[in-house]
This record gives sequence, structure tokens and C-alpha cells, in this order.
Amino acid sequence: MIDTEKKEAAGLDGVLDGYFDESARAIEAAKGNLDTVKQMVKGIFESQKEGGRLLIGGNGGSCADAEHFAGEMVCTFNDRGRRSFSALSLTGNPSAITAWANDFGFETYFTRQVEAHGTPGDILFLITTGGGDRESGASMNLVMAAEKAHEIGMKVYSIAGKTGGELSKISDEFIKVQSFTTSHIQEAHIAIIHAICTGLDELDRPDREGK
Repeated sequence: MIDTEKKEAAGLDGVLDGYFDESARAIEAAKGNLDTVKQMVKGIFESQKEGGRLLIGGNGGSCADAEHFAGEMVCTFNDRGRRSFSALSLTGNPSAITAWANDFGFETYFTRQVEAHGTPGDILFLITTGGGDRESGASMNLVMAAEKAHEIGMKVYSIAGKTGGELSKISDEFIKVQSFTTSHIQEAHIAIIHAICTGLDELDRPDREGK
């Protein structure tokens, strides 16, 4: 019985150790997109200075990431004196989500939100592990929203994983996490989002101090 318990513990240790290793590899690989992260930071900052808004969307776990990102933008990140940035998570209104999904279908919900809130010069930031697949229909609601954003005159920034999907073809700035494991993609996404927030802190400081 003791030998069996030791084997089970060793097996669990290996699984958990391997999980952290894979997560670290996905995040480390994301550093290869540093130039794109900088472009996203600069684009968001300039849009905000001109009165633009950041609209953020995602499904499932990426919906939670969108809410998280919007919160960091509106409140503060590491620099508690940083200005507030205008950001809106497109899944923040359950009444609107359920009304539109019930009457017209969830596929066009994000498109409707972009129509309601987006203006030229704004940025649509999309978070998705797959990037949108026309064959399965997964995350095509985000692809449709991106197409509507371009019609309006907005920029589209997207972060994804796996193959990159349809958003890799139509986004103005795009990052693909080098993983096919959903959880590791999401972990790298949070690292990217926090890096963007760090960059915004850095750009805001001298601008705020008049340097």
C-alpha cells in the first residue's frame, strides 16, 4: 500500500512539474513577439490620447481575460498614479448578451456591440485561443466583429494560439502563442496583457509629468 501511494505521488509530481514547465515555455516563447507587443502598446496609447476607446472581447476563459484587461485599463496597473484609460469589455452587460442572443443569435452579438460602441480611431482587442475557424464556427463571432470594426474605421488587435485561425489573416496587429493547449495559451495571454499594461504605465509617466 505504501509503495502504491509513493508511485501515485511520484506520478502526480511529474504531471504537475510538467505542467509548470509547459506553461513557462509558452510564456517564454511569447517574448518572441516583443515588437508586436510594443506596437500594440504604442497604438493603444496614441488612440487613448486622441480620445479613442479600447473595446475588448473574448469567449469563455477569454471573456474573463477581457474583463480583467478592461479593469486594468480603467483603474491602474503597477503605477497607481497612471491616468485612467477608456476600455470596455463587450461581455460586461448580461442583459444585452441574453437579449441579443435570444432574439438574433450569439454569433452576431460582438458585431452588434462594435456597432454600438465603436468609432473611427478606436481599437478592438480580441482574445481567443483558436483565432476563429470557419469550418467549426468556433469564435467566428469575433471574426465577424473584427470585420465590422474595419468597416467602421477601427484597428483590430488580436491574441490567439493554436493555428492562429482567421484572425491571423485580418488583424492589424496579431500575436499567436506557440501552444495547442488551451490553458497554456490563456496563461501566455495574461502575460501579454500584463506586458501591455506595463508598457502603458511606462508611456504615461513622462507624458503625465510633461517630460
